[in-house]
This record gives sequence, C-alpha cells and structure tokens, in this order.
Amino acid sequence: MNCPFCGQADTRVTDSRPDSDGIRRRRECLACGQRFTTVERAELGGVSLVKNDGRREEFDRGKIIAGVRKACEKRPIPSGAIEALADDVEKAVVAMNKPELPSSIVGEMVMERLRALDHIAYIRFASVYRAFADVDELERELTALRTGWQRADVPREQMSLLPDLAPNAAVPRKRARRKRSKPNAPVMIFDEAKKRKAEGR
Repeated sequence: MNCPFCGQADTRVTDSRPDSDGIRRRRECLACGQRFTTVERAELGGVSLVKNDGRREEFDRGKIIAGVRKACEKRPIPSGAIEALADDVEKAVVAMNKPELPSSIVGEMVMERLRALDHIAYIRFASVYRAFADVDELERELTALRTGWQRADVPREQMSLLPDLAPNAAVPRKRARRKRSKPNAPVMIFDEAKKRKAEGR
C-alpha cells in the first residue's frame, strides 16, 4: 500500500476494525508520518455476465455503483445507500453460486432495489436499461409503479394517518350553521280606551 501523500510503500497498520464494506484499517506512513485509512474487502471473481449479444464480461461492482449514482443524481438518497445496494446485489450474485449469469438478472436485481430506494431514480435507470420504445411503454411502467409503490420506510401494516382520496373524489362540504332564532317575546297589545277605563279616567 503506497502512501497517498508521499508515494512511499512502507506503511504500518495501527488499527484494524470490521466494517459493513469490509475491514477498515488505519495506516501510518513510515517515511512521512502521515496517517490514512484504507478499506479491505473481498472481491468477487470468476462470475461472468452474459450480455444479450452473447458477449461475456466479468461482474464489476464498480459498474453497478456508477450506473446507480447516475440514476440517483440530485435525488435525496441517504449516505451510503448506493454502496449498500451494490453490496446487496453482489451478495445475491455470490449466493447463486454460478460461474455465469445473464446480465439481465443482475439488472433486474438493481431495479428491484432501486424501486424500494427512490422511484424517480428507478424510472431513470429503467428507461435506460429497458430502453423504452415509446411513451406508451413508459406510461405502462409508471402505472405499475403507482399501483404497487410502497415506501421502504413505512411498514405495510401501518395505517395511514390521513385517508387517501382519489383525484376525483368529492370532498364533503361543511354544512352552514343555521342561526337559531330566539323565541318571539310575547307582545302586549294595549287598548288605550280600555286602559283608561280600568284606571277610572
């Protein structure tokens, strides 16, 4: 391991810890004394991806990260989510225990995980990967996304706080309050002549 500061190859490991990406090592250069961190991870080898035209190329985790990053550009993606997605795909490929796999299987794995991560990034990736022929095909994909979309951070059994209204659903109108009319006060009608008579005038 060459020092990134002076380029010398003499370094020593001062600390080593397991990490989700592999093994994180803290190193010190014996020439200049600078310290830096490296991540050591197992590399998947021996698995070839068969393209649609019959070409074969070695599985490359870096290509998955590059493609997903492009699809997620300017999207609010959590830090480390893209690398975690690539790790998950790589583990799934290893679990299949096959020397060759159709590249379409890996592409579907990526899209499945992107769909759960961010729907805009999913549409971007799918539009390039599946090469939609026309707007109708894209619209069908959007319709399928709307009907089956489920946020990854919300459990399926959780009830919604607010009822979902269809776009054309009628919103109930508030009833206007009716002013209560006070009962009419008894009206006293006096006959002036009878009043004078009663008073003896």
